[in-house]
Amino acid sequence: MLSSYLKQLFMLIVLLSPTTLFAAQSIDGPATVWVMVSIVIVLLMFIPGLALFYGGMVRAKNILSVFSQFFAIASVVGILWVVIVYSLATDTTGMQAHVYNLSSFVGGFKSAFLTGITPQSMAGGIPEYIIIVFFMTFAMITPAIAMGGMAERMRFGAMVLFSALWTVIVYGPMAHMVWGGDGALFHNWGVLDFAGGTAVHIGAGVTALVGAMVLGRRQHAPNPPHNVVFVLIGAALLWVGWFGFNVGSALAVDASAALIFMTTMLATLGGILGWMMLEKFSSGHVTALGLASGAIGGLVGITPAAAYVGPFGAIAIGFIASIAVFYAITLLKPKLGIDDALDVFSVHGVGGIVGCILAGIFCIPALGGNIEGIHIITQVLAQIASIVFTFLYVGILSWLLFKIVDKIIPLRADLEQEQIGLDKVDHNENAYNH
Repeated sequence: MLSSYLKQLFMLIVLLSPTTLFAAQSIDGPATVWVMVSIVIVLLMFIPGLALFYGGMVRAKNILSVFSQFFAIASVVGILWVVIVYSLATDTTGMQAHVYNLSSFVGGFKSAFLTGITPQSMAGGIPEYIIIVFFMTFAMITPAIAMGGMAERMRFGAMVLFSALWTVIVYGPMAHMVWGGDGALFHNWGVLDFAGGTAVHIGAGVTALVGAMVLGRRQHAPNPPHNVVFVLIGAALLWVGWFGFNVGSALAVDASAALIFMTTMLATLGGILGWMMLEKFSSGHVTALGLASGAIGGLVGITPAAAYVGPFGAIAIGFIASIAVFYAITLLKPKLGIDDALDVFSVHGVGGIVGCILAGIFCIPALGGNIEGIHIITQVLAQIASIVFTFLYVGILSWLLFKIVDKIIPLRADLEQEQIGLDKVDHNENAYNH
C-alpha cells in the first residue's frame, strides 16, 4: 500500500514539474528559466546597482535624485517599450538580407501595443513575453547610464521627457540596427556586437557627452564621491548583473552561454588588473574607486565581444579597455573641458569603442576566437564603421532632443537650486538627517 502511494506521489510530482509542463507546451525549459533569472539580475544591476554606483559618486544632497530618476526611467521607458519601441526594434516586415531600405534602420508597427503576441507566442523556444521583458531591461538601463553625464544639474521633469523621447527616436532604431538580424544595417555590414557595445554603451556615452555640453558645467568644482562604499556595492552588483546582461543575451543554456560566462568573468578581472597596475605605477596608490572603475571598464569592453572571443582574448580586452578608460578620465576629459559628471563617456563611450574594435581582432581562431573566414582588416573596418555611425546618429539626434526638451521644460536647475541640491528641490526630501 505504501509503495503504491509513493508511486502515485512521484507521478504527480513529475506531471507538475516545470520540465514536464515546459515539454507539454514546447518550451525550452532551461533557457526560459535562465532568461527569467537574467531579467531579475539585470534589474538588480540597474536598481540598486547602477543607482548606488552613481549615487555614491554624487554629493550627498543629490543621491535621492539619482534613485528617483532611475525609478522614473524604468516606468516610462518600460511602458513605451511595450507600446511602440519593441516593435520598432524587432519588426522585420519588408526586411531582406543585404538589401538597404528603411527597414534596415528601423522596424515597423506590426507589434505595437504587443498586437498579436499572446502567452503562447514563442521565440526560439522561449515565451515571447519573457523575451520582451528581458530586452525591456536593456532599454531601461541605457538612458539611465546616460543620465550620469548630466547628474546634479538636470531637472527631474526634463530628464523624464528626454528619456522618453530618446528611447523612441534613438534607442529603438539603434536596437533594430544592431539586433534586427538578416537585413538590419549592422548585420549587412558584418558588424560583431553581441550585447550592445554600440546601442547601449557607446550610445549612452555619446548622449552623456552631448548632454553635458548642452547643460554646461556645474557651478562648483565637483567634490569627491560622498560615499565610496556605495560606489563599491554598486559596482559589485553591476558585476553580478552583467552575467544576466551578457550570458542572458545567448537566450539559451548551451556551449555559447558557457563561453560568454567565462569571457565576462575574465574581462572583469583583466579590467581590475589593468587599472590597478596603472594607478600603482602612476600615483603609488591603488584606490577603491579605481578598482571599481577598472571592473566596469572591463565589463563594458567585453559586452560586444563576449560570444566571439576566447578566454585570453577576454582578458586582453578587459585589460586594454580599462587602460583606455583610465586615460580617457585622466587625460582626455580635462582636455575636452566638458563636465561629464560621472565619466559616462570615458567609461561607456571609450570602453565601448575599444571593445567593439578589439572584437574584430580577437574573434579570429588564431587568437582564440570562434569566427571563421574573416579578414581582420575588413572586420575592424566594419567595427569602426558601426562606431562612427553610432556617434553621428546618436549624437545629432540627442543634441536635437535636448534642445527641444529645453523649450518645453528647462533642462537645467538654476544656481540656487543647484546649491540646495536636487533631492530637496525636485523631491522635497533629504537622504540623510543631520
